[in-house]
Amino acid sequence: MAPFEPADADYETRVRESFARQRIMATLGATLGRVAPGEVEILLPYRPELSQQHGFFHAGVTATIADSAGGYAAYSLYPADASVLTVEFKINLLAPADGERLRALGRVRKPGRTLTVCDIEVFVEKAGREKPCATLLQTMMRLDGRPDRPAG
Repeated sequence: MAPFEPADADYETRVRESFARQRIMATLGATLGRVAPGEVEILLPYRPELSQQHGFFHAGVTATIADSAGGYAAYSLYPADASVLTVEFKINLLAPADGERLRALGRVRKPGRTLTVCDIEVFVEKAGREKPCATLLQTMMRLDGRPDRPAG
């Protein structure tokens, strides 16, 4: 896939500042990794509070970081005066998320003027080895003239 051209040269700063305002990421303990045009990585270390009854990462936690990774991948290509909202996504859980860390890698598959389609892969790391645990296909909507800013 050819690299994407962001509409805003300061896209990385915008993505990182927006991520810092996203309270759910702070609540989960997620951090932003690599940010490139059309590609964003989110990392999440394991905590028992994020698990389901078997001790694996909860599917809702996996879906949450995947949704944000795809959303920020799309957002990285948008102009400075635009924001992003999820329209829909479908997640397939490929294996139990049994490990010390999750890594969600969001990539733009098809950018558009209004709708952007993203692919997200989620990997679980255990004992230094990483394996895929989920895949997500997502549609994002660009909101022009509504810059991503804190409420209030």
